[in-house]
Amino acid sequence: MKLLATQVGYVYLPTTDIEKTVLWYRDKLGLQLVNQFEDRGSQIAVLHFPHKHAIAIVLVETSDDKPLSIVRNASPYPVFTINCPDIEFTHQYLSGQGVEVEAIHSLGDGEAKYFYFRDDQGNLLEAAWSQWDLVDEVKDSFLS
Repeated sequence: MKLLATQVGYVYLPTTDIEKTVLWYRDKLGLQLVNQFEDRGSQIAVLHFPHKHAIAIVLVETSDDKPLSIVRNASPYPVFTINCPDIEFTHQYLSGQGVEVEAIHSLGDGEAKYFYFRDDQGNLLEAAWSQWDLVDEVKDSFLS
């Protein structure tokens, strides 16, 4: 059978200030800017995570000052999740960087942990760890 799709390629996130948001994702989450260009009248920035097979975040500059929003049972829900090999370290680091982070929550008997936080544009994100997370190689550019 011929495959129709193989994986999620990237996630789009809106920003009203692409330079500021690129720096936020670089400085707060350690992502790398791999390309920035103009497309259809606005700036686009492609950011990579360390893992070789991770999807990219694509920032799309817009004049619309509206973060992405998902509502689940009348409560805000994150637009995507980042996997963290050490959730407690990530929580402490982001908090130390001035990012407002919620408390860490555990699921089951501790098989998974997560917390919510917002980026500089107000998009609600989730940091998570679980015993089922995939193991992947780190890109060489993140090792130097």
